[in-house]
Amino acid sequence: MSAFFRLAPVFVFFLVLLGMGFYVQKRSASSRAENYSKDYFIGGRSLGGFVLAMTLVATYSSVSSFLSGPGVAWQKGFGWVYYASTQVVAAFLVLGVLGKKLAVIGRRTESVTIVDIIRQRYQSNVLAICSAVVIIVFFTTQMLGQFIGGAQIFSAATGLSYEAGLLFFAAVVVLYTTVGGFQAVAITDTACAIVMLIGMVCLGYAILTKGGGMEQIMATINLASKTAVETGTGFDMLSPTADSAGIPSISVQLYITQWMLCGVCTLGLPQSGVRCLSYRDTKSVHRAMVYGTIVVGAMMVGMHLLGVLSRGVLLEVEGSTDSVMPTLIASYMHPLVAGITIIGPLAATMSTISSLLIAGSSAIVKDIYMHAKEAKQEEVNQKTVGHISLAVTAVMGIVAIVLSIKPPDIIVWINLFAFGGLETMFFWMLLLGLFWRKANATGALWGGIGGLAAYCVTMALNIKIGTFHNILIGVGVGLILFLLGAFVGKQNDEKVHRLFFPEKY
Repeated sequence: MSAFFRLAPVFVFFLVLLGMGFYVQKRSASSRAENYSKDYFIGGRSLGGFVLAMTLVATYSSVSSFLSGPGVAWQKGFGWVYYASTQVVAAFLVLGVLGKKLAVIGRRTESVTIVDIIRQRYQSNVLAICSAVVIIVFFTTQMLGQFIGGAQIFSAATGLSYEAGLLFFAAVVVLYTTVGGFQAVAITDTACAIVMLIGMVCLGYAILTKGGGMEQIMATINLASKTAVETGTGFDMLSPTADSAGIPSISVQLYITQWMLCGVCTLGLPQSGVRCLSYRDTKSVHRAMVYGTIVVGAMMVGMHLLGVLSRGVLLEVEGSTDSVMPTLIASYMHPLVAGITIIGPLAATMSTISSLLIAGSSAIVKDIYMHAKEAKQEEVNQKTVGHISLAVTAVMGIVAIVLSIKPPDIIVWINLFAFGGLETMFFWMLLLGLFWRKANATGALWGGIGGLAAYCVTMALNIKIGTFHNILIGVGVGLILFLLGAFVGKQNDEKVHRLFFPEKY
């Protein structure tokens, strides 16, 4: 009976998401017949402030925000809460720095994807294709972490096998994304973000209740921290650097690069940038900056803080720290409340997957297939585009599901690797391309590919500068190569400059 109570809210939520997907598909049928790619991939540029904020929040609030991050916070303490708080600025930065510029240029050029913008700015088909390929590869990598985390949560909280959980929830997210497109993703992301907040509140109440209140929980954490420091078997949970045997496990260098990886450099994430092409008006983006910052802050700080406080309830876990949150939900909550709470991390997983799927699909359909057709001056049949878009979205989801069947131990590092790869490729390409007239195709290609190669090679060989994350190497090499290429390569023509920098003329 307890399994039924846990599963019932999840089934209801899944049915609601599927219903939203099919409803949007039916409602958008007429507009898609006229311009399928614009409607399917960016929702007809019609998002209001609240929906824009929630879909951006849902993109950032991945499974690691509910699973791996709080699990590591359970292990290392309050230092990890500060470490995670860097993401609070992400929505404000992306919309504030890129929002208006991308929206204006997107409308002038009828751009539907970030690769469209890159192609228009740098006038290079080679750069555009390389960008699309990088998006596909790293989006697939990022989706692996989401599928793995969602399946683990579903399995731990419901008692079903990992494989059954993977197939069940993955089928739902792939289906509603494939059918509904970007508009369905935006609407379901909004529902997911609201449910995430509800799940966080339920989990917080359970932790405070089972732990005997805040005073008792802090006493338990203090004792566990003191014992760990004295015996050298754990971390000082009250220290901002989470010392272990006198050695900081979260160094100042790591803090600095975290602000780059999950803060400033999120300007280079294509799945965030494309949101800037989808909103309705200036009022919407201003509201989204406020709503997004508040909700991201509440979730990032709130969930990781709950991870620390859960140490007052759960002193030991079997396996990796990824199992902390599922164990809490399954063992310390009423089955019905557990069923409602589990929707939170599942919603975070599904919203991120849907965003990655739709953006990855656009890289194949719009940036490669449709551009090739247009280059040959062949007619692009919107009905054919529709069929191909559905097929590509479905295939990408299925490939990620298959690759997720045998998962690695900890998901947070998969997410961070994919984040770093995308940021290294696109950070300077977008930032300098939109705000520096001398940026050109040579610099963008050298900086993007060279920086990405440096990032991946040093990650693979575990080459580091002190305890800095390798994002520092990637964006550092990328900047040097970008500037070098900008000064030796051919400059863009006057037409491009007038389009991207009209204020100079």
